[in-house]
Amino acid sequence: MDTYRDLFRTPEYPSLFATASLQTAGRTVGGIALGSLVYASTGSPLLSALAMFGPSLAQVVGALTLLSAADRVPPRAALTGLALFLGLATAAQATPGLPTAAALALVLVQGVPSALGGGVRYGMLTDILARDGYLLGRSVLNMSTGVCQILGYTLGGLLVAVLSARGTLLVGAGLYGLAAVAARCGLSRHPARAAGRPSARETMRGNAALWSSVPRRYVYLALWLPNGLIVGCEALFVPYDTGHAGVLLASAALGMLAGDILTGRFLPPRWRARLAAPLRLLLAVPYLVFALRPALPFAVAAVALASVGFSASLLLQERLMALTPESLSGHALGLHTAGMLTMQGVGAVLAGALAEATSPATAMTALAVASVAVTLCLGRGLKGEPVSPTAPVGPTAASAADDACTTPPPRPRTP
Repeated sequence: MDTYRDLFRTPEYPSLFATASLQTAGRTVGGIALGSLVYASTGSPLLSALAMFGPSLAQVVGALTLLSAADRVPPRAALTGLALFLGLATAAQATPGLPTAAALALVLVQGVPSALGGGVRYGMLTDILARDGYLLGRSVLNMSTGVCQILGYTLGGLLVAVLSARGTLLVGAGLYGLAAVAARCGLSRHPARAAGRPSARETMRGNAALWSSVPRRYVYLALWLPNGLIVGCEALFVPYDTGHAGVLLASAALGMLAGDILTGRFLPPRWRARLAAPLRLLLAVPYLVFALRPALPFAVAAVALASVGFSASLLLQERLMALTPESLSGHALGLHTAGMLTMQGVGAVLAGALAEATSPATAMTALAVASVAVTLCLGRGLKGEPVSPTAPVGPTAASAADDACTTPPPRPRTP
């Protein structure tokens, strides 16, 4: 599969694309509305960051308890139900007079089932597309995320001014409802990829089996840590420049969109291994300019350039799929998504705490330095071509999965 036309001619992909896009739009519009509402009422960078990225932080609970369902439930029903749940929770946050603590509690409640949603969505992508089409298909979903974030953050800021933050939250809830309609009416009924009943115990067993492989472990850490630290920088855009936070967030989404287009569509396979490490560094290095507290045009350019580096995750996901048996693809991708979003939540909370003690600009610079250090420490473990596993991964097959992968590299140093 080489072209976007071929991709969108694939049955069900357009509906999956619409479902993911509408859900991203709902999350973006609702996030900036709630972040603005909380910051206006409390003046706290920490609570504002938690309002915007709290669902990501709560995904660790779902990753520890729900991920076994990613391969064991019908995907259409799961995606429809999740979108409805998130829409109702977002609408509840718009209740007049709702205490800030209750709104933040709803934020955390939203994050737990969202961990399952990533595994179901991207696991279904492997059902719809052949493995050689995964990179292109996932890059287009990432591109839709970028476009929806650009529009969501730009229009969300305008809607907050015109409709109020609570009115904008209701718009976000409506977008979630449209995502549920797209999933229910556009996707076919697919059977579960794995037998058995989902449970917290099975989730923990699958997580342990996936984590047992040292090469996969390096991939997961590279997907989670640098990304999470830089999203922590983005979580400070509201307190850094309240009046232009939407512009900064939109420029981040624009850079991510450009990176996904270049990497997913135009980067030749022979260049992927060479550019993976530079892209991971690009994600953080431009943020060092915030130590100088740049003017808005320079800040926007730095954020957009850095966000091109998010496309490194596409290459890491391709590596992860090469190291994972197909029967666990949904679980593996769910663990990636949940871990990544959890670390984004951790990064946001860490950023908010640092900003409380210092300043938003100082906190952003510190997180960028930490991201560079982590990327350099993990680099040795990501060299060489991955070897596809030949043995199934299951509750008792952790050692077999480890042997099926490449020879373990040295353990990373703690940055």
